[in-house]
Amino acid sequence: MAIKIYQVDAFTNQAFSGNPAAVCVLEKEADKDWMQSVAFEMNLPETAFLYPTADTYNLRWFTPTLEVDLCGHATLASAHILWEEGHLDSHRVAQFYTRSGLLSASKNGDIIELDFPSEIEKKVHIPDGLKEGLGINPIYIGKNRFDYLVQVENDEQVRNLEPNFDLLKKVPSRGIIVTSSYNSSEYDFVSRFFAPGSGINEDPVTGSAHCCLGPFWAKKFGKLQLKGLQLSKRGGVVHVSVNGDRVILGGSAVTVFRGEIVI
Repeated sequence: MAIKIYQVDAFTNQAFSGNPAAVCVLEKEADKDWMQSVAFEMNLPETAFLYPTADTYNLRWFTPTLEVDLCGHATLASAHILWEEGHLDSHRVAQFYTRSGLLSASKNGDIIELDFPSEIEKKVHIPDGLKEGLGINPIYIGKNRFDYLVQVENDEQVRNLEPNFDLLKKVPSRGIIVTSSYNSSEYDFVSRFFAPGSGINEDPVTGSAHCCLGPFWAKKFGKLQLKGLQLSKRGGVVHVSVNGDRVILGGSAVTVFRGEIVI
């Protein structure tokens, strides 16, 4: 028996950039330990597993070490594969039941748009190890149910960060978003995302982090349509539209390879 699996670079229109995700399309629900083993074997930031229900797909996301509650780039990659491989007609909206509720993806020209929940942060005191682990003096610290959001003065501070991942691993959160505004005609803000406690030192492009970054910068800039640049080595671009308690995340995707898991 063989199960098809794909690798997709998300939030980019060029192979070998953006954020890679594995996508495994199943006929029915699989054992959690088996899915975790596959994700560990793929050794990518996320591996997505989906199987059809009556009118939607169930979708779960795994890092190499654990299952997560929300992932943007692997959802974008999953929708891309459903359309590209003919599981769904290209004009149909892809709907997913997940641990974060019902999510959807639709096409808008060359951009895939994800309808995700807004994840607004609240100001908090800086936790032990965060400032030392990042090696910077933040101008703002917030937290939502997943991550800490750390605002710094400028994009050079974001770009030049060299975190101590052993210290950051002890910070009690899924991950740490570091961000600043960007003096650019093309992008509104920049970010990087660190999640050593979730098995990923630095995530190349983090869609779910923009569920927090979007509302955060929308309030500061006084506009609802924004464009973010994630300053990882691979780099990637996320279009963000804030709509009440929802955030629309837009990006492109490229299939890098198709393969089979041989059982």
